[in-house]
Amino acid sequence: MRSITTFDLQYAHRFYGFQGEAQYLHGHTGVLTIEVEDTVNEGVNMVYPCNEIQKVAWDVLKNFDHALVLREDDPLLPAILDVYEKQGIKNGHPQNKMKGEAFKTPLATAYPDCRLVVTKETMTVEGMIKIVYDLLKEKLNIAKITFTSGVNAGSAEFETKNNIERCPLCGITLNKEGVCPKCGYKKK
Repeated sequence: MRSITTFDLQYAHRFYGFQGEAQYLHGHTGVLTIEVEDTVNEGVNMVYPCNEIQKVAWDVLKNFDHALVLREDDPLLPAILDVYEKQGIKNGHPQNKMKGEAFKTPLATAYPDCRLVVTKETMTVEGMIKIVYDLLKEKLNIAKITFTSGVNAGSAEFETKNNIERCPLCGITLNKEGVCPKCGYKKK
């Protein structure tokens, strides 16, 4: 069975090196859907609480919201960073409250202080799915990710193989010590 949750993401990007409209810097409202699969946890009668999926995923996904996403070889990148430096916002600003945890993977690097994600490949819907799966595959039993951005949509299904121990009282993942970080339950 699956628990499913969605996220709305506002971002700007461009397809550097492409022909047509997408080569221009433009923005989107993207809708990301994550499906988590597992057995129904008898204690709470659900696979995984959707609000907890949102908390786990949002820690990294907030880096994409109201952010600029550029490919690492895009010549706009140094120009943007130069402007941010001159404005005094490259290393953050007190009003920048949407910061997620910085991350660096083979597919993308997040620079939360300047609301920027730099990607290895062009950030298409398919590219976003690959990045999100890479960031969350060890934290959630992701069975499917769908990303819709404008008229574009992509979807990928994954084999769930994690054996994630969940709390019988609230359904979330137990930490390494077998303790629920939400309610304090301790595995015996």
